[in-house]
Amino acid sequence: MKILVCISHVPDTTSKINFIEDNTKFDTNGVQFVINPNDEFGLTRAMWLKDQLQASVDVVTVGEKDCEPTMRKALAIGADTGIRVNTPAIDGYQVAKEIAHVAKEGDYDLIIAGRESIDYNGGMVPGMLAKMLGYAFINKCVHMEVEDDRVKATREMDGGKEKLSAKLPLVIGGQKGLVEESDLKIPNMRGIMMARKKPLNVVEPQDTHTKTQAKKFEKPAPKGEVKMVDAENLDELIDLLHNEAKVI
Repeated sequence: MKILVCISHVPDTTSKINFIEDNTKFDTNGVQFVINPNDEFGLTRAMWLKDQLQASVDVVTVGEKDCEPTMRKALAIGADTGIRVNTPAIDGYQVAKEIAHVAKEGDYDLIIAGRESIDYNGGMVPGMLAKMLGYAFINKCVHMEVEDDRVKATREMDGGKEKLSAKLPLVIGGQKGLVEESDLKIPNMRGIMMARKKPLNVVEPQDTHTKTQAKKFEKPAPKGEVKMVDAENLDELIDLLHNEAKVI
């Protein structure tokens, strides 16, 4: 069984975000980058399947050379081979198209992607990837078991959960629940040393055409000062909520 895990190189949520060039470009100076959390849940689940089914696990990302430390971490966690498509990740369509080409070349049985990345939160890549490949697709997946050529999965939906069964090949849009945070693997020294010897293949993009373009970025307005209201002064509280906060 061959598994491909899609990896996004995203800023750590504790990083301070700024923009440059008249707010048209993200400033990466001083920003710590990590594996997208939804992707890391999927990667950890793939490691379990590797142990259970003797599967091979490759990881793929679309990005430039600065993504390689993130890919090396994925290899240290246990992936066998890394593949980096050598082009900036501009939009979901472009990323899906490049990953689809890699997936076709590798003839993978199961592709695991995070349901969305925590930088742009587009949530587009897994669905478009499944369409481009002609694979079945399960999004917001929180549980998955593989037996022979079938997958039993559970996905979150409005008001509850839905249990599904699908035949391989399949694309999964995963999230927390595939594994829990306590299950995530921290690379040990042996894994880090082995990762240096594992192949990290760089391939050139097939097509740099994109469907969207970011014109400008804007940070949320800073929060105002907290106003304290005496517990007995309900009239003042109602007035502030009505006329200033405008929430009632």
